[in-house]
Amino acid sequence: MPGNKVANEGVICRLFWYNQHMNREQFRIACEKELKYIQVQERKLQKQAMASEKTWKSTLESVIPEKVHISLKAAFATAFTIIFERGVDVIEKTYNKESLMREFEAKDTAVDEIRTRRELRRFRSNAAKSRKWKSIITTAEGVGLGVLGIGLPDIVLFIGFVLQSVYELALKYGYDYNKPEERILILKMMAAAIQKREKWVESDLEVNELLMTHPVPQPDEIQEQIAETADVFALDMLVLKFIQGLPVLGVVGGLGNPIYYSKIMEYIQLKYHKRYLLEKKEA
Repeated sequence: MPGNKVANEGVICRLFWYNQHMNREQFRIACEKELKYIQVQERKLQKQAMASEKTWKSTLESVIPEKVHISLKAAFATAFTIIFERGVDVIEKTYNKESLMREFEAKDTAVDEIRTRRELRRFRSNAAKSRKWKSIITTAEGVGLGVLGIGLPDIVLFIGFVLQSVYELALKYGYDYNKPEERILILKMMAAAIQKREKWVESDLEVNELLMTHPVPQPDEIQEQIAETADVFALDMLVLKFIQGLPVLGVVGGLGNPIYYSKIMEYIQLKYHKRYLLEKKEA
């Protein structure tokens, strides 16, 4: 009968709405649980950043000539300017951009269709997969140049390698690193990752705000941030790069590369994953 047909269609519509609502609610809960994991990791990074500076490092910093610090700042500024501003085309030759974009689309579709925390964790795990072996490469590169007492040229190689990894990670999360708003976010995340104490807290708050607001910066803002990030790297890596410039003893300085690489990439991946979760939760 027509009346029964209409009633049945109404029941089906309500069931469909209910299932869709429940799926959205369950996925929202899954995103929140994964965000709690991110918060725990962020607290661990903050605790590390708030720890007191090693005494030996502070002592060495106090005796390193000011001209060495100035040279190091200039080297980092040059490395960031050359690689960040003009090195994208070269970096993109080291990976398959289209393949990484297709990989993101496939994994993102799986998240949308399966809608479970397990799939979100799998997404996170896949994004971090290449970090360990890349850390080994930074060790070999840093130690190799350290044996020869080569410190300043290593800076260009190190920054290039970090940016390559960051660009790949951005693609794995579906973000275009060529956009001005993404470029300044990357610079701010790199600086925040190695800041200490109150500066870490301040920088981290700024990064968290940028994750969702995406303001488009003016060209001079990017240049200012390049200089600021270069200064942060020069200040924090002063001792290691100074030591790396000494023959044989430079091995010790070179061993700092994988430590900094891991610290930077761990921070940036957490932030990209957090941004992805926040966007999925609100979608």
